[in-house]
Amino acid sequence: MVKIAPSILSADFAKLGEEVKKLHNGGADIIHIDVMDGHYVPNITIGPMVVRAIRGYTDLPFDVHLMMDNPLDFVDAYIQAGASSITVHAEVLPHLHRALHYIKSVGAKAAVALNPSTPLNVIEYVMEDLDMVLIMTVNPGFGGQKFIPAMMEKIRKLADIRNKSGLSFPIQVDGGIGPDNIKHIVQAGADIIVAGSAVFKSDDVGAAIRAMKKEALQ
Repeated sequence: MVKIAPSILSADFAKLGEEVKKLHNGGADIIHIDVMDGHYVPNITIGPMVVRAIRGYTDLPFDVHLMMDNPLDFVDAYIQAGASSITVHAEVLPHLHRALHYIKSVGAKAAVALNPSTPLNVIEYVMEDLDMVLIMTVNPGFGGQKFIPAMMEKIRKLADIRNKSGLSFPIQVDGGIGPDNIKHIVQAGADIIVAGSAVFKSDDVGAAIRAMKKEALQ
């Protein structure tokens, strides 16, 4: 069964706690938290204090996606604030193996994100250390972008590599996903779907989540 991880980047920040509670009650499986530093990506979003503030509204896992130049400087703070998993970008970490093991050593699951133009071979020698791989299907920095069609083959290739290697890490996909394309993305190999606009633009976030799960199974 595919899991839906709504991104609170598309939520109403003026009532973020209430938005998280809606996701909790609406059938979300994971809460995806996009952290942007204004350097690696051209936007600034959520700090550890905000994560700590919303932690009390749900017991769902918090997947914190660090879109930052210096993610290891903040790993501890986000885990202490309530992160269940930390996703870092391969593009900014010359010592990726060390980074993954550090994240695990301080109590969280460790995942790697790959931008659209980043090839899969950058994670070839750390796959056994991964708790998840995030395939970005838009260029990170803003919500509401369109899915890049070439990423479908990238998802398929990663799923094939994983299966042939006998590994079991879930494949998470983020960017431009809604009821119209979720079925094909799941068929390509995605296990976890990050959805922002598709969930929060709905008048009923629970209905939006259920509709996406239903479409994924068609």
